[in-house]
Amino acid sequence: MRAPGPCAECGAGGAARYRCPRCGSAYCSVPCCRTHRERCAPEPPQQPQREAAGQSSPPAPGTSLRDILGEEDEQDRVPPERLQLLGESEELRDLLLNPHLQQLLLTIDQAQDKSSLMRRFMQEPLFVEFADCCLSIVEPPEKENVLPE
Repeated sequence: MRAPGPCAECGAGGAARYRCPRCGSAYCSVPCCRTHRERCAPEPPQQPQREAAGQSSPPAPGTSLRDILGEEDEQDRVPPERLQLLGESEELRDLLLNPHLQQLLLTIDQAQDKSSLMRRFMQEPLFVEFADCCLSIVEPPEKENVLPE
């Protein structure tokens, strides 16, 4: 894991542990995040016309997930065996039968600004239930205060 670099806002060396999801600038704290957010102008994505129209193109043959993800993304990556558990969950499957949840997920998938839409949908109890279910599958709560047998 790489050591944090300097904050793009205040210049504090080695303290920038967070990254802007829009432009990738590093910052060290909530105040620096707020300052950055006020003037953040993300670079326009370099996408082929097909992607700009909402149709994502598949990665080139031979491209692995490690090639696509940067070092910062790697620490947040869910291992494939954990993702497989999502497909095996009856509880998740039952939730996905709900037409309202299906519509919410389609709306996010087709949106340009997915992060703000996700924040808005996290106010929807059904979406929160879905997110909690997914998280409990890929990151099961650790057993705390359990005495060994």
